Amino acid sequence: MIEVIWDLVVEQGARGQLELAFGPGGAWSELVARQPGFRGTSLLSDTRDARRFLVVELWDSEEKRAEALAARRDELSRFDAMLDGWTESRTELGVFAVKAQGTLRPIGKARRPR
Repeated sequence: MIEVIWDLVVEQGARGQLELAFGPGGAWSELVARQPGFRGTSLLSDTRDARRFLVVELWDSEEKRAEALAARRDELSRFDAMLDGWTESRTELGVFAVKAQGTLRPIGKARRPR
């Protein structure tokens, strides 16, 4: 698996549009949710800079991502144009191979005593 990480700085007042675009049922989900090899997306907001976000795409492989994006080239172009109107900057930080995944505990679940 791979993770593709993007650093985005949104224009003043565009935070809501970005959150909707990358949220459940948003424009990004509509583009890639049903594509083979797509595993999910996380949108992270910077706790110190309200205009800065990280987008983390999770894919089975770089090849699957490339195939999926090529298959939706026209729609992706429109999505990118939409983002251009909301962002001051967009930088792909890199493509990272997943080497290990941590254990996540569901929110609200107490640890079992040993």
